[in-house]
Amino acid sequence: MRKNMQIEIGIVLYPHAQMATILGLTDLFALADKIAIRHGSGAEPMLRLTHWQWDGSEKSLARVYDSLPSETGTPAVLILPPSLEEPISAQAAAPYRDWLIARHKAGVTLASVCAGAFLLAETGLLSGRTITTHWHYAEKFNARFPDIRLDVDHLIIDADDIVTAGGIMAWTDLGLRLVDRYLGAAVMIDTARTLLVDPPGRQQRYYSAFAPRLCHGDDAVLAVQHWLEETGIKDNSLADMAQRAGMGERTFLRRFRKATGMTTTDYIQRLRVGRAREMLQATSAPIETIAWNVGYSDPAAFRKVFVRVVGLTPGDYRRRFNTGPQANSLS
Repeated sequence: MRKNMQIEIGIVLYPHAQMATILGLTDLFALADKIAIRHGSGAEPMLRLTHWQWDGSEKSLARVYDSLPSETGTPAVLILPPSLEEPISAQAAAPYRDWLIARHKAGVTLASVCAGAFLLAETGLLSGRTITTHWHYAEKFNARFPDIRLDVDHLIIDADDIVTAGGIMAWTDLGLRLVDRYLGAAVMIDTARTLLVDPPGRQQRYYSAFAPRLCHGDDAVLAVQHWLEETGIKDNSLADMAQRAGMGERTFLRRFRKATGMTTTDYIQRLRVGRAREMLQATSAPIETIAWNVGYSDPAAFRKVFVRVVGLTPGDYRRRFNTGPQANSLS
């Protein structure tokens, strides 16, 4: 935790940036600052909150909101919030690129939430790194930035100088992570308790649905994918899949992995887990029955695969996401 100095946290207001995130983060940091003062860090604010917007006449970005306008200095962090529209285009991102690169070179940590990762990626600073964004954007992001490794299972990936957060509401996780960094764990925990939100530690895979790659252009593999989706979660031998695709097994395995980005085994496991999640959310069926219905005769094997894919046990997943009247009593 940095003491005896004010830490500036800036938020970039690029076109179509989500105002709910901008204002929510501003309030979260203001609340954390008050809690830090109550914890005895001093009577003066420790956090300076600023909003930055493009100033066309100056060909740069300028502060358009400043919680401590009499202060000088530069941000410790700049946050790129989500967008309410499609992710920012390369053309729209161009005016921000050099400015963000220069800030990063000067030691500023750059952070993004959800689709804000597209603006951050346009700087070139993510090349060769592993980052996260909303799972819904995974295919689009991979196609646009193939030199960046994407891990959408994680809600936060913190590389110190670059911090990325996944879904739209992951701004709470990012905000609390930065409060922990600059004001300490005790202030972060009290801030989370006051806002009634979970401290950092969630994973995006708790919430993401399996969205297989379908726009790969391999019609034979696509036909097998549709067949698996419709009928094949229980009976789906490699021989049957290869025959349906009209090719030998080795050729099919190679083509399938190239097209979908995963092996047939992993693909089928994710399909089965996706069906199981739907049943866990909507029914009170025993977990053993659900395991059988999605193709697992051994409940222990089902549980192992479910934990690997989702990050929670089937019972924990049901307790968290089943909304029926019986939810609290389910195991």
